[in-house]
Amino acid sequence: MIPKRKIFPKKFSYKVHFEDEQAIENFSTNLKRLLPVSGRQDIVIVCIGTDRSTGDSLGPLVGTNLVNKSLSSFHVYGTLENPVHAVNLNEQLVEIKKIHQNPYIIGVDACLGRMNSVGTISLADGPVKPGAAVNKQLPEVGDIHITGIVNIGGFMEYFVLQNTRLHVVIKISDIIAESIYLVDKQLAKERATKSSLLQSMKTKFV
Repeated sequence: MIPKRKIFPKKFSYKVHFEDEQAIENFSTNLKRLLPVSGRQDIVIVCIGTDRSTGDSLGPLVGTNLVNKSLSSFHVYGTLENPVHAVNLNEQLVEIKKIHQNPYIIGVDACLGRMNSVGTISLADGPVKPGAAVNKQLPEVGDIHITGIVNIGGFMEYFVLQNTRLHVVIKISDIIAESIYLVDKQLAKERATKSSLLQSMKTKFV
């Protein structure tokens, strides 16, 4: 008997440019599709990077923006005040897994790419590989990941990151943060609707 061929699901990937007028709406829609539906897992966002490098400050900018929004469905690590970077990444991941049992992790990081890709924000299955652009061996982060291409890669990566336009980094970080915030509001609304429905059913059968 010939065994059936195992069919693996296609890896999900979505990209949008920060100048796209529908960027926030479309990005949030695709992000929400990837989140666990049970509601029983803590969703943790790990924003990787440092404010000591303009190009590498994308993660901390996103994290700071999100913390200021007081999210109800996400736990955020990595801000301008308390960054998650190469030196403390291992320690932070251990701490996250102590605090959150079996968390669903979203890794957020800056990356370098081709000239015509600068400004592109990507959402994909699987972990982000921080430090890859500068040949650092760091642990992979995330069940899914979000990256923003902040500058051109392929040569003198440290110099390129240090000399990246802050305008581009801030624009990308705003799109990512606003997209996550929109998802957070949608999830809160769904919980409120479900709670109201359950309460209505209990009242009905009392």
